[in-house]
Amino acid sequence: MQRFRNRTDAGETLAERVAALGLADPVVLALPRGGVPVAAPVAKKLNAPLDLILVRKIGAPGNPEFAAGAVADGPKPQVVWNDSVLNGLGIGEDDLQETYEHELETLKTRREIYLKGRARVPLAGRDVVVVDDGIATGATLRAALQAVSVQGPRQVVLAVPIAPQDAEPRFAQMVDRFVCLSTPAVFYAVGQGYDDFAQTSDAEVIACLDANRN
Repeated sequence: MQRFRNRTDAGETLAERVAALGLADPVVLALPRGGVPVAAPVAKKLNAPLDLILVRKIGAPGNPEFAAGAVADGPKPQVVWNDSVLNGLGIGEDDLQETYEHELETLKTRREIYLKGRARVPLAGRDVVVVDDGIATGATLRAALQAVSVQGPRQVVLAVPIAPQDAEPRFAQMVDRFVCLSTPAVFYAVGQGYDDFAQTSDAEVIACLDANRN
């Protein structure tokens, strides 16, 4: 299994693989917070703008950590529901409307904090590289990819340092290309691929974005 010193080290290695794809007019989108220091070296290598795709979990009633769905920001925010959870709880999407609206407002607030009012980078007709620090369940990532796809990109590349071996087939219908540096035979957590997997702070996110302004 390939290991990385930290997220920046992973991003620098990932950047080499993504650059070899020969993308046309690329845009790099990071999932905050951990995906941002991975995406920053990719954007630098591609000489591409770095933007965010923000996603929030929609928690189940009485158990906010139990994801009943996820919502991703964008010109047309996208929501992905976990039907098995909804069915198991005996609830419908309408029962979570208030939670959905709250999380959507939180996304708007986070974007303002991180990007300080900067306009979204247009995705239509461009090669879009979606970057995170790894894939675990992939629930929030599915919402992110759906939010990207409705904006009319030329193609979508999903690029991560580490993921379980079944990740590529799980996302095959949502992306045009999948780049992953490490798919360990025994996968238990994204952090197993990193020597330093400390939580990324808001300050680090803002610093990466400010350093990569185009």
